[in-house]
Amino acid sequence: MHSESPPESVHALDLDALTAPGITFVTARADGVLLGCGAIKVVADHGEIKSMRTTDTARGRGVATAVLGWLLEEARRRGLTRVSLETGTQDYFASAVRLYQRHGFVDCGPFGDYRLDPYSRFMTIALD
Repeated sequence: MHSESPPESVHALDLDALTAPGITFVTARADGVLLGCGAIKVVADHGEIKSMRTTDTARGRGVATAVLGWLLEEARRRGLTRVSLETGTQDYFASAVRLYQRHGFVDCGPFGDYRLDPYSRFMTIALD
């Protein structure tokens, strides 16, 4: 994220933040090899998807879909009714935006502590 966005527009969590209370972090692996990861953070009455990433070798193999699906199910298990996320506006993030749109996320305004930022795109989904 740091190579694609100005420092003030990077909202990815570091290792310490990923282990903080209120964060659930999940990895996807095949034969012990890390293929992807993601996290969900509880923000007031809804969840926020954080740090979704897949390795280059995992792209096109359904890893991001599997991680996102697990995170949305975790939100439902916790009784959350909405999940939101922040992603980038640059071309680098286009595949992530398409993934989120395929799974029902729609654009929304800033939430939580976020502010309008030309490098941020905000999306949300209501959970059934």
